[in-house]
Amino acid sequence: MSVIYILLAISIVVALIFFAAFIFSVKRGQYDDSYTPSVRMLFEDELVKKATEKQNDLKQNKPIELNN
Repeated sequence: MSVIYILLAISIVVALIFFAAFIFSVKRGQYDDSYTPSVRMLFEDELVKKATEKQNDLKQNKPIELNN
């Protein structure tokens, strides 16, 4: 019967560790934006192309076009 008390205490400690890890990750902002990471891989090529075009423009001393 004493084994049940030991297992109960261990399970409560493990549950508290996972709860603390969850609270820590929420405070660090891990769950703030759940949409962008799922679509980021779809737009990664465009960002690389724009970045390389800007770098090429800077190397050639061309004026940079502002989109905003």
